Amino acid sequence: MHAIHSVVHAFALRFDSLHQAGRSLRFPCDAHGAIDLDALPDRARNNYFVARTTVGRDFAHPVVEPVAG
Repeated sequence: MHAIHSVVHAFALRFDSLHQAGRSLRFPCDAHGAIDLDALPDRARNNYFVARTTVGRDFAHPVVEPVAG
């Protein structure tokens, strides 16, 4: 039997859309903006790569923000 560990992320890396006000993508991260890519579901990982590679064209530079909780 494997133990299941629940990780609570206190921060999120947010990419705001440059074209659609109010639209953004957020990913759980540490206080420095580091993301555990292996922990992301496939869809979220793909969205992260899209956001990261289109900074300046489709998304603003990401910011680290505290997660309300």
